[in-house]
Amino acid sequence: MPVAGSEPDKETAGSSVLPTIAIIIDDMGHNLQEGERLAQMDQPLTLAFLPYRRYTVPLAKLAHRRHKEIMLHAPMANTRNFELGPGGLTSDMDEKRIATTLRRALQSIPYVQGVNNHMGSLMTQKLQTMDWVMQELRQYPIYFVDSRTIASSVAGDVARAYQIPSLSRDVFLDHEQTEEFVDRQFKLLIKRARENGSAIGIGHPHKVTVDYLEKHLPELDAQGVAIATVSGLWAIRNGNREMFVEGEKQAIRPAYARKP
Repeated sequence: MPVAGSEPDKETAGSSVLPTIAIIIDDMGHNLQEGERLAQMDQPLTLAFLPYRRYTVPLAKLAHRRHKEIMLHAPMANTRNFELGPGGLTSDMDEKRIATTLRRALQSIPYVQGVNNHMGSLMTQKLQTMDWVMQELRQYPIYFVDSRTIASSVAGDVARAYQIPSLSRDVFLDHEQTEEFVDRQFKLLIKRARENGSAIGIGHPHKVTVDYLEKHLPELDAQGVAIATVSGLWAIRNGNREMFVEGEKQAIRPAYARKP
C-alpha cells in the first residue's frame, strides 16, 4: 500500500474506476462575480484562494456550503519578480518567518484542506526553503499540490519526503484566454486522464474559463469521465483510504480577520 505522500503513475483502485479529472481554480478571492459562478456549479471543483483578498472569506464560505473543496493558494517568489501581495513567501525569509507567514495564511482561509503554490518559479526550486514550508504544513491535516510553474520544482518531492499527501498539476487550462485554447487544454486534460487513470488541471476565474466549464462539465458523464475534488482523486489513487488518521494532526485555528 502506498505511503501518505505517494503519487502512483497508474490508479491503484482497479480498472473499474472511470478516468477521473480534478480541476483546481487558482487566484480565487479577487473576482466576486466569477467566483460566485464557480462556487454555484454542481460539479465538485477545488477552489484555491489567495490569502487576505477582498472576497476570499465570503467566497470560501459560499463554496464550502456548495460542497466545493477549499485550498490556500500560497503566493511564492518567482523568477520574474512579480508582486506577491499579502501573505507572500519569499526566498530571503528565514525559517521562523516562513512558518509564521504560512500559518497565518492558512488561518485566514475558511475550511482549508490543501495548499498549492501561486507562481513560485523561484522558490519551489530551493530545497532549503521548501523544506521549511513542508515542516510547517506537516503539522496540519493538509495536502499539497505542486502547481509546477517550473519544471525543476522540488516542492512535490519535499512534500512526499515529509509524508504530506502530494499531487502535481498535469495541465494548465487557460494561460491563453480564448475559448479555442481552453477547449484544446481541456481535451488534453481528459486525454491524460484516459491514459493514466486521472489528471489534474488548473484554471483561473476568467470569464472565458468559467463560461467554458459551465457549458462542458455537465457533458463529462456522457463521455465516461468522472470529476472529483483533489482529495477525492487522491483517494482513488491510494485505494480509497483516508488521508489522515483522526487526531494525528493539529487543527488549524481560524483567524479570518488577521492581516500580515
